[in-house]
Amino acid sequence: MLVPEALSYATTPEVRDACMCLHVQRAARAVARRFDEALRPASVTNQQFSLLMALNRPGPAAMRGVATLLAMDRTTLTANLKPLERRGLVKVAVDPQDRRGRRLTLTAAGRAALAKALPHWRQAQAATERMITGISPVQMRIELRALS
Repeated sequence: MLVPEALSYATTPEVRDACMCLHVQRAARAVARRFDEALRPASVTNQQFSLLMALNRPGPAAMRGVATLLAMDRTTLTANLKPLERRGLVKVAVDPQDRRGRRLTLTAAGRAALAKALPHWRQAQAATERMITGISPVQMRIELRALS
């Protein structure tokens, strides 16, 4: 059993400077803000862009698979789908093989929104990759996947 240790102020800078979770969260928020700003002219957020792109496939996607791909629970996915569905970018339908499940389809308007957003994403992606030093962007993605 772990025994709590005395907590002094010296612990604060130790955790602040070394905590992987803190640094990954800070980087994730900063990158997300950059992509949100870049995608603003296309009227989508980075999260919406990723969700729409996950639905850019030949046929309907199972909700479970999309949630897994995006590393979110189905409740969060449902909440993120609602504004896209209201805008007519996504269609949510009952899964004909399992009435409890849902199938997600990118609509023509959703494809148009993605097409409009893609050049903005490419620009933000290139700018973000240029900010990475000491490791290739490919290796950075490998390391991030290892953490996830």
